Amino acid sequence: MRLRPFVLLPLLSSVLLVGACRDEQAGPAHRTPRLPAPTTLRTLDAAPADLTYRGGATFAGGAIVYLGSRVTPEKATPGQPVKLAHYFQAVRAPPQGFHFFVHVVEPESGQMLGNADHEFQDGAAPLETWPVGRVVEDVHTVVMPASPSRVVLGFWRGDERLTVDDPRVQLGTDRVRGPMLGGEPPALPEYTVTRVKKAPVLDGVLDDEAWKGAKSVTLVGSFDGRPGRLSTQARLVYDDANLYVAFDVEDPDVWGTLRNRDDSIYEQEVVEVFLDANADGRTYNELEVSPHNVLFDAYFPARRQGMDLSWDSGMKTAVKVRGTLDDASDRDEGWTVEVAIPFKNLAEVPHLPPQPGERWRFNLYRLEHHDRRQVEGQAFSPLFIGDFHALPRFAWLVFQ
Repeated sequence: MRLRPFVLLPLLSSVLLVGACRDEQAGPAHRTPRLPAPTTLRTLDAAPADLTYRGGATFAGGAIVYLGSRVTPEKATPGQPVKLAHYFQAVRAPPQGFHFFVHVVEPESGQMLGNADHEFQDGAAPLETWPVGRVVEDVHTVVMPASPSRVVLGFWRGDERLTVDDPRVQLGTDRVRGPMLGGEPPALPEYTVTRVKKAPVLDGVLDDEAWKGAKSVTLVGSFDGRPGRLSTQARLVYDDANLYVAFDVEDPDVWGTLRNRDDSIYEQEVVEVFLDANADGRTYNELEVSPHNVLFDAYFPARRQGMDLSWDSGMKTAVKVRGTLDDASDRDEGWTVEVAIPFKNLAEVPHLPPQPGERWRFNLYRLEHHDRRQVEGQAFSPLFIGDFHALPRFAWLVFQ
C-alpha cells in the first residue's frame, strides 16, 4: 500500500515522533522513558476552577480519575506554543509501572499527528507514587498544529495501556479524549452536483454545455487551506450512468515518465478523485489521471487497508495539454482532464442512479512537482495533515 508522507510537528518540551507506517492506535508507543533527575512530587488539594476541559474518565476500575486539563491559550494559531496542564487523582492505590503518554491526533479518526509522551512531572511523580485523594498536576508545552487537533492521553507499560473504564470517552485504544487545541475544526465543504441531460464529450476540451452550468471550485493547499501556487479548477456533473469530473490545471511544465495502467503516477504530476459513496468512512475508491492520460484506480475496504488494484473502475478519460509534454525548455500553459466514472462499478453505492438529495463523501486532489522537485498537494477539502486518505476531512457531494 502506498503511503503519502505524514506531517512532522515540533514540540517545545517533548520530542515529537511521527511514524509514516506505524498504526499508533494498535497499541502503546514503544519508548524508553527518559528520566531526568528526580524532584519533589507536587500535589494539590483540588483541581483549578478554571479548567478549559473537564474530564471525568476513569482508569483501572476507577482507581485513577482524569479531572481535566487547562489549555493556554485556548485558541492558538498554527505554530504558536500551547501550554497544557493535566489534572488527575488517585482514588485508591495506583497500578505499578505505568508511564504517561500524550498524543496529538486528528479529531475525528484519532490518527496520530504528534507524540508528546513524557514522564509525569518530569519523572518526579511516577503513577505508583501518587498519594490517594490528592490531585496531581502535569505541565508541558506543545506547538499548535496546522489545524484544530485533539489531545488524548493515558498510561502505558510495555505492550499494554492502562484500561479506560468507559469506551465512550476513548479515541483509539485506551486513549482518553482530552482538550481540543485551536478550537473546533473548520466545517467540511459541500459540492452540489447537477444532473445533466446531455453528457459532456470526452475530448479534454471543457466547452460542453454540461460544464458551463456546473459550479467551478478552486483547489487549495491540502495541508493548510491556503491558495495554491498554481491554479486548479474543478467541476462535476452527473447523469444516470456516470459521475463526470473536469480539471483545469495551470502548469508551466507538463510532464510525466510513467506510461502503464496503475503505475505509481501519484509520485509525479496527477489529478485525483476519491469517492466514499455510502459515506461510511471505510470503503472508498481512488481514481487518478496523469498528463499522459495514464490511469490509476484502486478499491479500499478500509482506510489505507487492503488496496485492491485488480478493481476496474471502468472510467473513461481524456486529456488536453496546452503546451509541450515532457519539455522543460519551454513554458506550458497547463492541461485539462475529463473523467467519466461509472456508478455501477464503485464501492457501496446506495442507489443506482443516485437519488436527488443523496450525500456522498469525496475529495479532489492535485499533486504538482514545482521544478520537478518540490511537491505541492492541493485539495477541494483541505486535510491539514499529509495524508490524502484522511477520510474524516472528505467533503460532502450532494446530488441535486
